[in-house]
Amino acid sequence: MLDIQRIRNRPDDVARALARRGLDHALDGVLELDGRRRAALAEVEALKKDRNDRSREIGATVKAGGDAGAARDGVRRIGERIAEIETDLAEVEARLGDALLGIPNLPDASVPDGRSSDDNVVVHTWGTPREFDFQPRAHWDLGVELGILDFERAAKLAGARFAVYLREGAALERALIQFMLDLQTREHGYVEVIPPFMVNAAALRGTGQLPKFEADLFRVEPGGFHLVPTAEVPLTNLHAGEILEPGTLPLAYTAYTPCFRSEAGSYGKDVRGLIRLHQFNKVELVHITAPEDSGTALERMTMHAEEVLRRLELPYRRVVLCAGDMGFSAVKTYDLEVWLPGQAAYREISSCSNCGDFQARRAAMRFRREIGGKPEFVHTLNGSGLAAGRTFVAVLENYQEADGSVTVPAVLRPYLGGLTRISRS
Repeated sequence: MLDIQRIRNRPDDVARALARRGLDHALDGVLELDGRRRAALAEVEALKKDRNDRSREIGATVKAGGDAGAARDGVRRIGERIAEIETDLAEVEARLGDALLGIPNLPDASVPDGRSSDDNVVVHTWGTPREFDFQPRAHWDLGVELGILDFERAAKLAGARFAVYLREGAALERALIQFMLDLQTREHGYVEVIPPFMVNAAALRGTGQLPKFEADLFRVEPGGFHLVPTAEVPLTNLHAGEILEPGTLPLAYTAYTPCFRSEAGSYGKDVRGLIRLHQFNKVELVHITAPEDSGTALERMTMHAEEVLRRLELPYRRVVLCAGDMGFSAVKTYDLEVWLPGQAAYREISSCSNCGDFQARRAAMRFRREIGGKPEFVHTLNGSGLAAGRTFVAVLENYQEADGSVTVPAVLRPYLGGLTRISRS
């Protein structure tokens, strides 16, 4: 959530920043509602002071033996007016709150201008795509022929956009998750968490999924819970409503969870394979820092995600997203795109974002620099480290052989009992 003081004091700057996202009228009505709220608060405060002054006068009149009936009627009318204003004020505050919840974060000055993915900028590229002496195949054919993926039986169980992993496929997905968690906890210092896979609406509001993206979520009844769209939600909200004491920051958490997304609006996109499913596995990275440290933390977290790809020896590139292509809560985002030879294209495998104090304001997460110091909002960051299903895709397509088998990357072999190759059963 944006700071209303920032909007109030620098409306033109905020409007220009939102225009970079392609939102030319995002502030429409916000300043008017804020003005009405402030005027109502001022009137209520003045009326309460008047009521208190009159009440003291009534007390003095009664003490002196005088008639205070008319004065009491005046105080009663003031109370009625206060109640009317407070009723209107509650409505205005609710409307203002809803309006603020619908406004995205402001892009950092270092973010390039642009309206779509065509305007994103490649920062660097790592690794050289393998040259095949045969036509590389897509994972949806490789996995099915190897007997390690089954989309037809998944559709029988749950419908489209689901997958069943079998045999070495199930083991490979599990090995990838374990490898990612071990790397981040043992070498990069993350605290591993197993969070709930269902969360309440407050947690989703805190990270920005609600109310704007409700159509992308799966709701569970009874209880009104939602299945997590990403572990970013429970990890970031671990400290919702808290004031962290001096010396607590920075915090770095990692978690594996299944992720559940309705993929609203994705009709016709990536209908084959594992790229865009309703349920997929992911290892998430979350940082909570002091404001001055979040820029450095974004670079560090992105390198931690990149290290997974380097150890798997998968060619990739880092891309900085333009202002119009960033997610709702981000001030700056790097995407990591892995090379998929079966599709002859780079595809997103991780998105790493600095959200500034945007989520912290929504979730009321603050910290103190010194004992007894004034609380300040923390900065939050999140990133995929990585999406396991898409990493599975990258391994199959980059390590495939002419006979249809797949070589197991060296770093994963200890997790698979020394298995070096996945072949047809």
